[in-house]
Amino acid sequence: MGKKRIVKKGGDDKVVKSASSPSSRKRVDTGTLYVQSTYNNTKVVLADEKGNTIAWATSGSIGFKGAKKGTPFASAKIGETLGAKAALLGMKEVNVVVKGVGSGRESAIRGFIAKGIVINSIKDVTPVPHNGPRPKKPRRV
Repeated sequence: MGKKRIVKKGGDDKVVKSASSPSSRKRVDTGTLYVQSTYNNTKVVLADEKGNTIAWATSGSIGFKGAKKGTPFASAKIGETLGAKAALLGMKEVNVVVKGVGSGRESAIRGFIAKGIVINSIKDVTPVPHNGPRPKKPRRV
């Protein structure tokens, strides 16, 4: 954890950065932001152009518990968190894919925009039933 020290016999201390520092990550200009919003939780994934995950966050990972995970406030905090991570990577523009019917759909995107990243398009891929579930069998008395 943190920085490692390598001590040589000459007396000079060299500091070697650990591999998890943001400067060692590759720079990404464009990407895709996937927002999955349910009634109970919100998940947001930031991916590069190929679809490889760069960063992710959920309401629970930030620290919300129970019914508060499905709120728009929690979703806004997720968006701000991922927006800060994307800004560190040098991301300038994203395409947004939204899935689900929860209350955090819009606020997660607004929190992401607040960090100064341009959104090219917003696509809704929420599954919609085209004929509904199968009806119940008739009751036999």
